[in-house]
Amino acid sequence: MPASPLRPAAPRGLVLAMLLLVYIFNFLDRQILSILAQPVKADLGLDDGQLGMLGGFAFALLYSTLAIPLAMLADRTSRSWVIAVSLGVWSAFTALCGTAQHFTSMFLYRLGVGVGEAGGVAPSYALIADAYPADRRSRALSIYSLGIPLGSAGGALLGGYIAQTVEWRTAFLVVGLLGLLIAVPFKLLVRDPPRAAATKDQVPLSRVFAILAAKPSFWLLAFGAAAGSMCGYGVAFWLPSLILRSFQLNLAQVGQFFGGLALTGGVAGILLGGWLGDRLGRRDRKWYALAPAISYVLGLPLFVAGVLAQSWQTAFLLFLVPQALVYVWLGPVLTAVQHLVPPQMRATASASFLLINNLIGLGLGSWVIGLLSKQLTPAYGAADGLRCAIAAGLGLYLVAGILMALASRPLRRDWVE
Repeated sequence: MPASPLRPAAPRGLVLAMLLLVYIFNFLDRQILSILAQPVKADLGLDDGQLGMLGGFAFALLYSTLAIPLAMLADRTSRSWVIAVSLGVWSAFTALCGTAQHFTSMFLYRLGVGVGEAGGVAPSYALIADAYPADRRSRALSIYSLGIPLGSAGGALLGGYIAQTVEWRTAFLVVGLLGLLIAVPFKLLVRDPPRAAATKDQVPLSRVFAILAAKPSFWLLAFGAAAGSMCGYGVAFWLPSLILRSFQLNLAQVGQFFGGLALTGGVAGILLGGWLGDRLGRRDRKWYALAPAISYVLGLPLFVAGVLAQSWQTAFLLFLVPQALVYVWLGPVLTAVQHLVPPQMRATASASFLLINNLIGLGLGSWVIGLLSKQLTPAYGAADGLRCAIAAGLGLYLVAGILMALASRPLRRDWVE
């Protein structure tokens, strides 16, 4: 893969905007299955356990494990090239999901989506860290992380509308083809800054691992984020199905419910996290971990109340605040991970963090809740069985809060300026 030439880099605002656009498609392609879960389940003859596996494990298996070698490639060649090619690959496999005829073919196509997306996130973190000074990095990473709620909302709104008016297969095809269309413009507009393009030091993977392994804050942040993500991804995948099973809404209306929740709560929480990270972290590095810890614990009881609500209007209102609070971690924690290693190791360090976060959080979240729902459904019914499964999984937010709080003290001494 060719390295970017040492030309003047594009304005960092444009780079951030293009990275955000790619990340929106990253989550749009990743999360669209959640809004289409019920028609896919009916058409392919799946149970909740198989559906949960498609939503998490099938995607996360190669997404998590390939992220490190692709990040190393990005650190040593061109981060923008790795992102552009990855976008093309995952978009093509998203389109192929619309052709699946059974569980096995859908599982393989979801593996392919994960292979592509493995090369998208860690190199993006590194490009942003190169472009922005330390005291503005948390906000920049938070703006980039807006791709999560924007992509999730886009997948819910677009997927729900297309599935309701046409069919679920068309939704996958449309979303996949749209991603393919932006791969070339992205590469034309985004170039690695000279510093990143010139950094070709062959840093052994073992050295990066050794640096991270010696820092307690890395493990506490990684496993704290993994616990929160296991719950977050699980709830995000199954919430549309819960609303569809519990209330008299169609797919388009469920898409509007979930999309509105992601746009309002998710965007507010991510921006709040970035602001808190830069403002409080400037005074004391511990706040990069402590602010997320507090937010996780505060959001837990309201989330439980929302899951148990008996009307969709009440559920929406109860979900708004905790939906914001559980997104606070993104800007501060991602910034902290960037500062645990020297600059030339940033993409690889981010991929190491994402390996733990995604293999546990993304890989197990929707699958475990789906398996639990499958076991509870005979006794409680499809709606209440899923409701109980989600409520049980929410306890992971308390685990995440405790681990983040424990990370706050060693983070001070582990920080690399």
